[in-house]
Amino acid sequence: MTSYDAIVIGGGHNGLVTAVTLAKAGRKVLLLEAGNDLGGAARTEEFAPGFHVSSIAHLLNRLHPDVVKTLELEKHGLRITPDDFAPSVALSMDGPSLVLHGAYGEMLTGASSSEQSAWKQLRAQLLRYAGVLEPFLSRRPPDLAGMWLLETAALGQTALALKRLGKEDMRDFLRVLLMNVADLLDEQLADIRLKGLLAFDATLGSHLGPRSPTSLLGLYYRLAGEVGGAAGAQIVPKGGMGAVIAAIRASAEKAGVNVRTSAPVARIIVEKGRAVGIALDNGEVLRARTIVSATNPATTLLDLVGPRELDTGFVRKVNNIRMKGDVAKLHLALDRPPQFTGVDAAGHRGRLVIAPSPDHVERAFNPSKYGAFSPEPVMEITLPSLADPSLAPDGACVLSAVVQYAPYALKEGWGAGKAKFLEAIMAQLEAYAPGIGKTVRHTELLTPADIETRYRMPGGHWHHGELQADQMLISRPVSGWSGYDTPLDGLFLAGAGSHPGGGVSGAPGLNAARRIIAMKG
Repeated sequence: MTSYDAIVIGGGHNGLVTAVTLAKAGRKVLLLEAGNDLGGAARTEEFAPGFHVSSIAHLLNRLHPDVVKTLELEKHGLRITPDDFAPSVALSMDGPSLVLHGAYGEMLTGASSSEQSAWKQLRAQLLRYAGVLEPFLSRRPPDLAGMWLLETAALGQTALALKRLGKEDMRDFLRVLLMNVADLLDEQLADIRLKGLLAFDATLGSHLGPRSPTSLLGLYYRLAGEVGGAAGAQIVPKGGMGAVIAAIRASAEKAGVNVRTSAPVARIIVEKGRAVGIALDNGEVLRARTIVSATNPATTLLDLVGPRELDTGFVRKVNNIRMKGDVAKLHLALDRPPQFTGVDAAGHRGRLVIAPSPDHVERAFNPSKYGAFSPEPVMEITLPSLADPSLAPDGACVLSAVVQYAPYALKEGWGAGKAKFLEAIMAQLEAYAPGIGKTVRHTELLTPADIETRYRMPGGHWHHGELQADQMLISRPVSGWSGYDTPLDGLFLAGAGSHPGGGVSGAPGLNAARRIIAMKG
């Protein structure tokens, strides 16, 4: 048996961040990844000969600045400048597109002057209000029963941010906090293309429609993140998301983290209510003072630990975490770059969104409530090989699309429904980029069921659990256990199922490591 100070289970970006942070604090750390490569759903993979694409996450929009600083990622090859910020393009079938430029719409083009003015005011308001929530998202959520110093500081910062809003803004912040996004957009904007784009962004990755209560929180969550020092900014990383993972891995190597791939964990060893080690599938036993799991919380607690080691009430809470995914991922290998109607060359290098109006997004959502998909799905499209030609053969192009409202529990089953869903997606693409279908060399469509199998994500949910009001902050992953601790001494959670949730931020991993260090774990 080999002993370590800490063993981290899961080699996605959060597991890597945790491992590096602990190693830099002087811990002897072993990182175990079940697959044959690191990065999880943020890898760059070859899906057809010569065609490479970001596996699930394909945009970088919330890599936490504390992660960049702590891991010294810029020294390890990460390069982000304002020139890299990708525009957001609201596609139109029969006219010019509408474009948000810079860091989430610092400039708006393709709309009337009155709409530009209205958007400027709304954007400023959204960023102010997201700033109120930001201190919570970047730290361990407050333990209301026994707060420690940093938690008290976060609450104090939030109170100060609220005070700085002023009386009128504070009232409005409290009024709109739990609103649905469609109502807020109807109050302040007129252009359905802009409203459709914002409604899509607010609900992306969640089982919510624009008119679902609390859906506005999704937009705040997006804008509370930042990249390159700018809130709401997003980039299509050169080399795909794997380039980001490569920088984090280089930091891990520099810090002395021992990394093992193709090392699936069979169980977490518990002795007298304390996690003391792990057993691999091959029977090898490894011991450590601290065990950290950056995998799904249900997998960790119900499969690797087992219900017999846990309180019945706690097990019930874990079983009730909603984590059925509602998003599919499409990869297309194309003979040549497509031409989307009304989009210039710069727009094609950004994110292209098919969400013509909030009502269209709502109609696309409705069937998913009953285990079906819309014949007109909404989606976010990138063409990463335009920014990095190495991702595709000469003259060819990669298309990567996140397609919203693909229910995990499809009523007819994905065996029967997958081809029909792909047909609906391709029909949408053809409507906005005429002729694209004739250029397709290879297609890969990953349904939530496929994502579950390939990336070991129960339910195929990229957040490892719905990111909604009742599963955020002090209720993530479950109420009473939101601070990365678990009922077992020595066992901590550090994945997207923990606060503050998914996206390539590294915040759950960093916050968990800081908690362990503070407890001298």
